[in-house]
Amino acid sequence: MPGERGGAVAGVVLAAGSSSRFGRNKLLLSVGGSTVLRRSVATAVEAGLDPVLVVLGHEGERALAELRGLRCTTVPNPDHAAGINTSLRAGIRAVPDRAAAAVVLLADMPLVTAGMIGALVERFRQGGVPLVLSSYGGVAAPPTLYARSLFPELGDARGEGCGKQVTRRHRAEAAELAWPGTALADIDVPGDEDRVRDVLGGK
Repeated sequence: MPGERGGAVAGVVLAAGSSSRFGRNKLLLSVGGSTVLRRSVATAVEAGLDPVLVVLGHEGERALAELRGLRCTTVPNPDHAAGINTSLRAGIRAVPDRAAAAVVLLADMPLVTAGMIGALVERFRQGGVPLVLSSYGGVAAPPTLYARSLFPELGDARGEGCGKQVTRRHRAEAAELAWPGTALADIDVPGDEDRVRDVLGGK
């Protein structure tokens, strides 16, 4: 219904991982004058997502301290070691009933902007699609917007890539927004943060 699409859109920031490939907690690295985690959550807040839910797990107390003063709600995921899919399910379960949709973001993608998130929400509000995808030079990656009608599928999916499973099933119904390939910069292994700093400046 049109009224539903005019309602709140939540943000679900996945920030529970152990950064095993990086060797230390990458979300606490400083890039562009802020930690990776704080920057990502602040971007979701700036985009007007409401509420902004941050799923925490590994070093949750340190992460919580980084978020002090930001308008967000933390969601603990005690099962985070079992994979990112457990964080996605925990975040979606925490989305309040008043939200018409949720934008799922990865906390380690600091080049995602509030404008990009806002464009996903605007496309959803135009109607006609339950799913809005991001594409970076032809590569699909978050942020991804899921309408409330897809929440049960996200909650029921099991195995690796539960969000991708839902995306594949509804690909024909989805809208896709294209972003420059340079915006696809996640931090996975040592050295990745240098590429981000080259763009953002600072330390």
